[in-house]
Amino acid sequence: MAQNVKSTPAPRTKKRAVISYDNMSPELQAAFKEKYPRGYADYMGDLFKVDKPDGTFFYAVEVDIPDAVYLVKIDVDIDDYEKAENDLFDDEVDDDVPDIDGDVFPDNTDDMQGEDDQVDD
Repeated sequence: MAQNVKSTPAPRTKKRAVISYDNMSPELQAAFKEKYPRGYADYMGDLFKVDKPDGTFFYAVEVDIPDAVYLVKIDVDIDDYEKAENDLFDDEVDDDVPDIDGDVFPDNTDDMQGEDDQVDD
């Protein structure tokens, strides 16, 4: 007895890929602009960290097109504490910064008022 068994085709799955922001195709650029019309900075909640097996990581946003889902790698400048500390508290004196002698602010508030300022007594 032969049975006719109809097999249902496997659901077509979308291609999944990772691509750099700089290397997007015109179709992917259009989808990116549609999803992020003012740039991804206004949608920081969509940005996520992707850990790689070698211990490094990158940040990406997800962009869908009809036949694929892309993780678009975004360059994010992460503050490095030591670099920021060195930049802010550098012991070297910058020769371009003029020396300030004396008080920077006036001693009393009468000296701080401009023409448009009114004092209510």
